Amino acid sequence: MEENVRTPMPDAQLFRDVFNASPIGIAVEDLEGQPLFVNPAFCTMLGFSEEELRSKHCVDFSPREDAERDWALFQQLRAGSIDHYQLEKRYFRRDGSLVWGSLSISLLKSHPSPLVLAMVEDITAKKNAEEARFRHAAVVESSEDAIISRNLDGVIVSWNAGAQRIFGYTEPEAVGQPIAMLIPPELRDEENQILERLRAEGHIEHYETMRVTNEGRKVNVSLTISPMRDWSGKIVGFWTIAQNITERKRAEQLLHETNQALVRQKGALQAREELLGIFVKNVPAGVAMLDRDLRYLQVSDRFCADYSVDRSQLLGRSHYELFPDIPDRWKEIHRRALAGETLRADEDRWDRKGGTVWARWEVRPWRSADGLTGGILIFAEDITRRKQMEAALSSMSRKLIESQEQERSRIGRELHDDINQRLAMLAIGLEQLQNHPLKVRSRLKELRVETMAISSAVQALSHELHSSKLEYLGVVSGMASWCREFSQRQKMRIDFTSDVSGPLPFEIGLALLRVLQEALHNAVKHSGVDRIEVHVAEQSNEVHLLVRDSGSGFDMEAAKRGSGLGLLSMQERVRLVNGAISFESRPMGGTTIRVCVPFKSEQAARRAAG
Repeated sequence: MEENVRTPMPDAQLFRDVFNASPIGIAVEDLEGQPLFVNPAFCTMLGFSEEELRSKHCVDFSPREDAERDWALFQQLRAGSIDHYQLEKRYFRRDGSLVWGSLSISLLKSHPSPLVLAMVEDITAKKNAEEARFRHAAVVESSEDAIISRNLDGVIVSWNAGAQRIFGYTEPEAVGQPIAMLIPPELRDEENQILERLRAEGHIEHYETMRVTNEGRKVNVSLTISPMRDWSGKIVGFWTIAQNITERKRAEQLLHETNQALVRQKGALQAREELLGIFVKNVPAGVAMLDRDLRYLQVSDRFCADYSVDRSQLLGRSHYELFPDIPDRWKEIHRRALAGETLRADEDRWDRKGGTVWARWEVRPWRSADGLTGGILIFAEDITRRKQMEAALSSMSRKLIESQEQERSRIGRELHDDINQRLAMLAIGLEQLQNHPLKVRSRLKELRVETMAISSAVQALSHELHSSKLEYLGVVSGMASWCREFSQRQKMRIDFTSDVSGPLPFEIGLALLRVLQEALHNAVKHSGVDRIEVHVAEQSNEVHLLVRDSGSGFDMEAAKRGSGLGLLSMQERVRLVNGAISFESRPMGGTTIRVCVPFKSEQAARRAAG
């Protein structure tokens, strides 16, 4: 019986199938930048047909500033000074919208006429997430309220400027300390009660209590506490927004005492109203005094500031004339207050033409000497900023999860689109050898090289994800080893030097390694250089990391708007170890990244101990 021999698939058809099936956009161009072939994924990404894309020049795909940066590197490729480059740039879609793409360009020298291979991955979602994280981080930092995150052990992880203003501790003084340091001794059991409420209810809103500053001064605060989750939804800590309500509590106490004094006072109506009016005008909170017809009798300075009005514009005028867009439900509240009720809301929404306003309010009647209702008092506190902070924190947590999911997807794509396909090609090559045993000797070396290349790629991916070398070699040696492997993969020179006398804590080493990885990846993508300087040094209980290149540089303001340099990621990692990071760069002027992290070495500790 004739043996059934499988006919191997022709190489040209195989690569055509891979080209068409790839989920990443691929284009083959000549050295003039004219597309010769484009795959379906690239057409889908930009919304053009294959014929339309082939009729364009590569600089027609992007806005001018992005195209100029790409074309400058393309010229270096043509001149032979580089054989590949990477960058992130924007692309025009057919409908005029823009998408972000991660572009990888390689020169195909084996072809009789050299060609250029361009691979483009859609990273629009990643860019949007980075931009949102920059925006939300800026909102959190500018908040007047304290925004604090802590882990499940009750240790402070992050601390904004608002927290420093309220409690007096700087960020380095607070991060790493127990949250209990803010709780007065007489309220020590309150932390357990808060944790029990969080377990039962999931979150806490407007919990009023007392906290203590680093000077020992007590402040009244309103706490909103929400869970902080990782990418899998597991709770890893809690966000706390603390609003200083000391002035409001004083105002409430003063209002109570004034009302009590008015009740006890037997004087004339005019004297009572004058006394109440004096209080309203000078109280450090948003308070308005109105008569039964809702005309203003007196307002506080804070009320005028919150609503951007002058006292002379208010007195004697109707409340509804001044604010014609007041909701009908608030008018009903005014009617009930005139009937003798006291009503309040911890938060209420008012949708105005200029935007949504959130308020915490209380409305109560005030009474004349004969006991009749003379009008109402409106206590209003603008909490719009706090609501924006809460929304920002919620969005930031969501973006963090999205960012983690995107990273998992990137790893999956790299395993599928690179390593898996290379393994498939290796399997086909082995199968072909089975059918053509005479070619074993000539192909064996080639297949061995490919196998070792796949092994190196898997090892490199593993090292990117896991910090085992820091554990076994130590921080400095682990970073040096990673730099050597990275330089070999990227075919570039990395000058790594160190001046560290002893071991560094693993937590600090991991943060420095992640910053170094982000910095070198960015340099490969954007700088266009083949040499990078890396230096690690120990100075006066501090460890310093410097990463410097003399490449194309970047515009800092453009980077903050989402250019993909990962600035926020590096800043967050350094902040978690109480360090500081700075960036120096300008277009065509190179880039320098400096990191400084405080730590106490064993040698310094022994010297201090005598």
